[in-house]
Amino acid sequence: MFIDIHVSPAFFEPITPDAETAESRRSSMGLWKSQVVPLSHIWHQMACAGLDQLCLLARYAPDGDRLADVTNEQVSQLVSQSDGRFIGIASLDPTSPEAPSQCERAFTDLGLSGLYLSPVTGHYYPTDEHLDAIYDQCERFNKPVLFEAGLSWEPGALSRFGHPLAFEELAEQRPALRICLSGFAWPWVAETAMIMLKHPNVYTDTAALHFDNAQEFYEQIFTRDIPITLVDRSLKHQVMFGSGNPRFEQIRMAQALDKLGFRESTLELMRGQNAEEFIGVGSPKQGQE
Repeated sequence: MFIDIHVSPAFFEPITPDAETAESRRSSMGLWKSQVVPLSHIWHQMACAGLDQLCLLARYAPDGDRLADVTNEQVSQLVSQSDGRFIGIASLDPTSPEAPSQCERAFTDLGLSGLYLSPVTGHYYPTDEHLDAIYDQCERFNKPVLFEAGLSWEPGALSRFGHPLAFEELAEQRPALRICLSGFAWPWVAETAMIMLKHPNVYTDTAALHFDNAQEFYEQIFTRDIPITLVDRSLKHQVMFGSGNPRFEQIRMAQALDKLGFRESTLELMRGQNAEEFIGVGSPKQGQE
C-alpha cells in the first residue's frame, strides 16, 4: 500500500463548482497557476506515481473567504466517490465555540479519519487552551491531528506558530494523541527529529518545501540536515510519504524518495505502513459503543 498523507483537493472538479471558487482558493492558498481537474486526472496522477490512496485535507480559510474553504462535507463527498482511493481528513475553525461538536460530527456522521489544523495560517499556538476540547474529541475517537508546520507558502502565514518546539509540550501532555508535523517542519529539521526521538506519538511527512528540484532538496534534508541513518534506524516508524500536492508533483516526490538510499524495509514503512498506523486503520474507535 502506497499512501500520500498530504494532499489538498482544493481544485478537484466535483467540489469546485465555478470559476469564482477556484480563484478564491488560488488567492487564499498562494497557488496562482493551479487548474481545476477532473477525478480522471487524479487517478492518472496516482497511477503514474504508484499511489494507492490519498489523504485529502479539508481546509478552513482564516481570511474569512468561505469560498476558499474546502469543507468537511466536500471531502466526505469526494471520499464517497473514490471507491476507497481517498481518505478524508477534517478541518475547522479552532476558535469557534462549535468546534468540538463539528469535530465529533466529522468523525461520526461524515466518517472522516483525522483532523488537519494550520497554526501558521490561523496564528495560534498548538497549546492554546481553546484547542483542548478538540484534542479531547480526537483522543475520544482515536483520530490523529495533522499540523501545518514550519514554513508555509500561504499568504499571511507566520512560521513562528509552526516551529517544532511549539508542539513539544502538546506531545508531552498528550502521549495518546498522534500528531504529524508536516514537511519535517522545514527549516527546523533537526529540531523536529529531536522531538520525534523522544515522543513516539509525533510523526512527520515528506511534503517538504523544495524550490525546483525534489531530489536535491531531499538530499539536503535527509543526508545533511540530519543523517540518513537517523531515519533508517531510529525514526523509520514515524516518517510518512506526503507530497503537498497540488503545490508539488507527486511523481517527482515519490521518485526522489526512492533514490536517497533508504533500506527497502524503511521505504515500505514510509510509503504506507506508517500512515496506516497513524490514521488508525483497523484500530478500535474509542468513545463509540
